Amino acid sequence: MKVISYIGADRNLAFLQHFLGGLRWRSSYRSIPLLTATPHRPLIDEQITIKGRFLPPHCPVTLCAQIQNEDGHLWKSFAHYNTNAEGTVNLARDCSVGGSYLGCEPMGLFWGLQPVPAALDILSMRKKNVETPSVTLVSVLEGHVTPSEGHGNELTAITIERWYMAPGVRRIKVCQNGIKATLFLPPGPGPFPAMLDLWGLGRQLVETRSALLASRGYASLSLAYLGRNNSHGLENRMCVDHSYFQSAFQLLQNHHQVCADRVGIIGLSFGGYLSLRTAIQTAVKPSCLICVSGPTGCMMKVIDADGRTELFESDQRHWSYDDQGCVRFRESTLPVNLCPEGRVKIEHLACPLLYITGEDDQIIASKEGANLFKETLKAAGKSHLFTHWSYPGAGHVIEPPYTPHSRVSLWSRNPVKIVALYGGYFAPHAVAQEDAWKKILEFMEINLRQ
Repeated sequence: MKVISYIGADRNLAFLQHFLGGLRWRSSYRSIPLLTATPHRPLIDEQITIKGRFLPPHCPVTLCAQIQNEDGHLWKSFAHYNTNAEGTVNLARDCSVGGSYLGCEPMGLFWGLQPVPAALDILSMRKKNVETPSVTLVSVLEGHVTPSEGHGNELTAITIERWYMAPGVRRIKVCQNGIKATLFLPPGPGPFPAMLDLWGLGRQLVETRSALLASRGYASLSLAYLGRNNSHGLENRMCVDHSYFQSAFQLLQNHHQVCADRVGIIGLSFGGYLSLRTAIQTAVKPSCLICVSGPTGCMMKVIDADGRTELFESDQRHWSYDDQGCVRFRESTLPVNLCPEGRVKIEHLACPLLYITGEDDQIIASKEGANLFKETLKAAGKSHLFTHWSYPGAGHVIEPPYTPHSRVSLWSRNPVKIVALYGGYFAPHAVAQEDAWKKILEFMEINLRQ
């Protein structure tokens, strides 16, 4: 009786194992679709690998991304893919065959984001609070669909958080000696190499680039200069006196966690001009200078000894318009059209200069500016100081990588609404932003660390 019981038990165990094995196989075969993204807590400038698994094999799918920015506007992108025999799709390997972008673009869902509805295309995506992540919802839909026209069946989704500030980066508001800025310090005691960071016209204090630089090991001071010292009834005018930028540079240089002899300056657009102008002052001796889409001089007249300027909109002689009524400012910044007293005396430059331009820039005459700088520095025997990178198809605002591009943007509402043509095309501009950021970090590594 005991022998028979053991045999029966063994048969039951074998049957159970066979049954559970089949159950496991069926469970694997019918696994729930899964979407993954690595790394899990990336910085904005890091490439993410997005993979879909357990999807129907050899089937069309649509990947969608959407984000609601801090102004409450919704931005979306989508791309059509085809799964392989294993039912997987890998954005770092596979090509999009339609949608917001084409080809193998691992980060296309991010730089391809556009405001919805399309009528809001004059908006730009701006991150105001860099201490919170940029949160993107990525989903997979059945079939090749256009999300705006109708939703397909959602197979799976994932939420991705991307950060400007790495863990341990410190953000410090600065309001002293008339200077308004935000200081970002990397983790640790330092001292750190540092950058003075200047943005362009049309915005107040922009902290995104400085936060990223601190995440890469550089102390960075994001300096505000718009709307300050508007005394004497000169509303809507800027005060861009030399002393303000000199004081900001020295404040950064004198910080106890900054290497005083390893401080550079970076500027975008009009901030590029201010960076150039500040760097050639005898009281300021930066270790390096980076100018992104910057003019070779001031587009506005200085109206008093304190450096206050007239309204940029006051001189419209060189403005031109496209067929949609968007303004091109490019001709206003041609070297021959700039205010003589505002031209940068680049021959006085004493530190390495990295000059980055987009060849479809409709705001700044970057190409002509680069040629002028090259010729002037050559004549002064300083060609070795000049490095120029020019990007075909790129527009004006070349930001850190994977940032959505706006070909047109709302410039101002007062006294009248002005929409500016920034230029650039989505895919080439994305290439420019990714490559230019690498060049910037390499340039800083050479001139501030070695």
